[in-house]
Amino acid sequence: MNKRIYLLTYVLFGMAYFLDSPKAIAQQDAQFTQYMYNGIFYNAAFAGKEEGYSITALHRSQWLNYSTSSGAGGAPTTQLLSFSGRMKKIPLGFGLVAVNDQIGPFNNQEVDLSLAYHLRLGRGNLRVGASGGFFSSTIKFGEFSPVNPDPNIPSAGDENQLRPKASVGILYDRGNFYMGLSSRSLNEPAFDFGSGSLANQLENHNYLLVGYKINTFAQFSVEPSILVKSVSLNTFSYDFSVIGTYNKRISLGMAYRLEESASVLVGYSLLKDNSLRLGYAFDLVVGGVQAKKPSSHEFMLTYNIPQVAKQFDRIIQRTPRYRF
Repeated sequence: MNKRIYLLTYVLFGMAYFLDSPKAIAQQDAQFTQYMYNGIFYNAAFAGKEEGYSITALHRSQWLNYSTSSGAGGAPTTQLLSFSGRMKKIPLGFGLVAVNDQIGPFNNQEVDLSLAYHLRLGRGNLRVGASGGFFSSTIKFGEFSPVNPDPNIPSAGDENQLRPKASVGILYDRGNFYMGLSSRSLNEPAFDFGSGSLANQLENHNYLLVGYKINTFAQFSVEPSILVKSVSLNTFSYDFSVIGTYNKRISLGMAYRLEESASVLVGYSLLKDNSLRLGYAFDLVVGGVQAKKPSSHEFMLTYNIPQVAKQFDRIIQRTPRYRF
């Protein structure tokens, strides 16, 4: 068993050194350092993975205090709100994800409804998921400064466009081990602002998310994970992390986004059942420092509601005169 654990850890953290990773990465999907806690954003099959219901709120401030040379736009900021649950009588999970992503002159919002069918497979579960929703993109022309100005592109005002989007994913879950493969924005919705002069297509993004929880000693566990991201299967990027957790309450870890940033992650669970969790991630930029501010910050709050069946027990009252 220990050999399998060490081998898996070695594979997860060593595979990227043998893969070619281009420097130019399309970043149309929102980016999160605490990706291991937000699987439903990347893969609809994560809907209902855990028992009960889960609500997550996250805020990310990337490249804090960054400003453009023109003074317009600013540092990217992202907010995420997600909900996930599981049906009681049928093997079906469901979820809802809402994202607000501000990048320069563009403000993007998306809302996705996810469904996942759970199928028992050997000692684990195979989950097949699909999601559908809408992607809204708004451009502020007053903050858009093209290198080659186009007279057909307005110099002021806003323009908004709304498009449908669809995604699919599969997930194999075997207790402490999980592996998911997903494809987001399959239909690649296209946006054409400024009378069609400014095209901005939402490209297809593909993800491989793998994690393994290793229970060691004295209520201490270690969980390595990797997230492989691909844009239209042409460019790739890699996120690695190792997080240690004590007594299912206190966690501390490190992450690395290849050629981009190194991160520290901390977490603390509150309440007696550890159902309320606070998470924080600090990113230190190590690649392309000249064009970015050196740090990013990410805050997360998760609340897990156990799925409890209502039971009505007979209340027995005892008195000195009557005992039954």
